[in-house]
Amino acid sequence: MVVSGILETTTFCVEYFLEEYMRATATPQAWRAVLAGFLAFLALVGFWPSPVDKPVQGQIAGFLVLVHAFGVPPWIGYGFVEATANVALFVPLGVLGALAFPKKPWWQIGALGLLVTGCMELGQLLFLHSRFPSPLDLTTNTTGCLVGALLLAHVVRPWWSARASSRRPSSRS
Repeated sequence: MVVSGILETTTFCVEYFLEEYMRATATPQAWRAVLAGFLAFLALVGFWPSPVDKPVQGQIAGFLVLVHAFGVPPWIGYGFVEATANVALFVPLGVLGALAFPKKPWWQIGALGLLVTGCMELGQLLFLHSRFPSPLDLTTNTTGCLVGALLLAHVVRPWWSARASSRRPSSRS
């Protein structure tokens, strides 16, 4: 009962935000500013002197030992968690890229993800001796960006269009 009330309230708040605030302020230029901020965040993560997960590696490893004891398959290990985190980190880049450049197809937004992660990996190779570039990072980061762009193109935009068309007043003669 309480959970359903919380979900209803959250849904109402999200819908209100999307319909009222976003319609009034969300232009491609505004999304480009948000994208620039997110790129700055990614640069901070990518060029941090040591791996950003280093302080919590022990806790993550301990958690994995615990969940393996409860039957989680052993192939869900540290590498899997790291790869999944890389995908998740770049999903917003795909969403923001698609919002900032709405006329670009999804694969060009994916190319943006490849370019950004390629620059990060090259910078790590050239300037950060405690970090190492990885082809897996190129793959997972680009995949995350593609997931974000495809999610926006094939789920969010059609849903938004359907909601907008269902809320338009019909003109009856």
